[in-house]
Amino acid sequence: MKTLILLAGIIVFTGCSLGTSREVKHAEKMLSDFQCNKIESAQMTHSSITSFHEQSLAASRQKAESYVQSYKEGEELFDVPLTDVIKEQYVRYQEACQHLGGITSTANK
Repeated sequence: MKTLILLAGIIVFTGCSLGTSREVKHAEKMLSDFQCNKIESAQMTHSSITSFHEQSLAASRQKAESYVQSYKEGEELFDVPLTDVIKEQYVRYQEACQHLGGITSTANK
């Protein structure tokens, strides 16, 4: 009986870790979409709004990268799937890019 319970536990653990691994790989792929093109900082009029969007652009990508790294290390930070969290950061990134006059490399997702 103990062997059966141990075997079931191993199967459940392996299934969970494979699902998490797949989710991390998908989130890493999503990180490659965090690209903002056609921004010329030197030609931009710098104001508090511009600074806000530049900081938002950097922060959203940095957060997404740190979330993926945390999940790789086995630390689950949220009750929602990692890909949903990355999508939320991507939306923020995309909005900041557009406000700065940049063009994202991919269409809206």
